Amino acid sequence: MDGNGGVIDGGRPYDWGRASGAYARYRDIYPPEFYQVLLERGLCTAGQRVLDVGTGTGVLPRALYAHGARFTGTDPAPEQIAQARRLAAEAGMDIPFFCQKAEESGFPPGSFQVVTACQCFCYFDHHRAAPRLRRVLEPGGFLALLYLAWLPEEDPIAAASEALVLRYNPHWTGRGERRRPIPVPQVYFRFFEEVESLVFDLAVPFTRESWNGRMHACRGVGASLSPAEEAAFDREHRALLEELAPPAFSIRHYGALRLLRARAH
Repeated sequence: MDGNGGVIDGGRPYDWGRASGAYARYRDIYPPEFYQVLLERGLCTAGQRVLDVGTGTGVLPRALYAHGARFTGTDPAPEQIAQARRLAAEAGMDIPFFCQKAEESGFPPGSFQVVTACQCFCYFDHHRAAPRLRRVLEPGGFLALLYLAWLPEEDPIAAASEALVLRYNPHWTGRGERRRPIPVPQVYFRFFEEVESLVFDLAVPFTRESWNGRMHACRGVGASLSPAEEAAFDREHRALLEELAPPAFSIRHYGALRLLRARAH
């Protein structure tokens, strides 16, 4: 189930830990313009205490580390946290990472000025997450929800790759993305007020290798297919890209930001 009560992928099990290797290598794809929407709003900047929930391999904290915020990252998958710690250590970054769900955050009240949630919000149990995320924020602090998705109806390479995923995982619900604001369940507005909702276009650069890796790092492939299925997908997808894609190309995406402010108690 997703956090809105819908069934993800027809109920097929998925495990982000299984995709953590591909995630570490191929999911750090966000262009500077994606992060700029936070920086332009004074978020994740020098001196701020920022909690990144659903951090995965720590992509967002590592990308914005140089701007001076004091990041903490959490994720429920221990394999993802292990990769996050490794990548941060290799880059000489002091970022504490903890294995925990957003709904079970144990930080003291008011610990953070900003909470970010990138590509993970749909997985939350929202009735549990909303009060917990408000609790760890100081009054007036910000909850920044971010999302990035390719546009298969506008990009032929994305469309062909997506069609292949669906051959192996027909009930994958990550398909068919169109531009849309990030949906926020009503429960959040008991604890937060709306500040801004933004949708914007991005062209994300890839090579055949990195786009193939990006597809392995999606829920419909690396997190859910059996090893034999994933190997077969890899062979077919590489052949498809040899035929369809130049060595380097861009994929049309859209990005989205939903910014909420913590209400006073």
